[in-house]
Amino acid sequence: MPAAAAKPKPLPTQSTAKRPVLLDRPYAPVHKRPLPPGRPRAWYIAHNRRLKAMRLAIALLDSGVHRPEKASDAAIRDMAQLIGVHPPSGATCHMVRALMRS
Repeated sequence: MPAAAAKPKPLPTQSTAKRPVLLDRPYAPVHKRPLPPGRPRAWYIAHNRRLKAMRLAIALLDSGVHRPEKASDAAIRDMAQLIGVHPPSGATCHMVRALMRS
């Protein structure tokens, strides 16, 4: 086998996402809107957990982690620190991996 065929392909330097992704800069904080009033407290907690899990899943996918098996709790918590959100709980980490599966 020639030596050129044995070398692994270089990783792409640009994302294949349809929207521009700047991986070398920290994520900008998301503009928050007020939630609808009158819901039970559990609804707000679940809603905010889903939003956080979605943000983390998108950030992991943009950074190159495409398989849920590669997204350990430590990797998810590191990404949370990188994008500027509080460290997620175990339940939120589980939700991030579930979003990556679907």
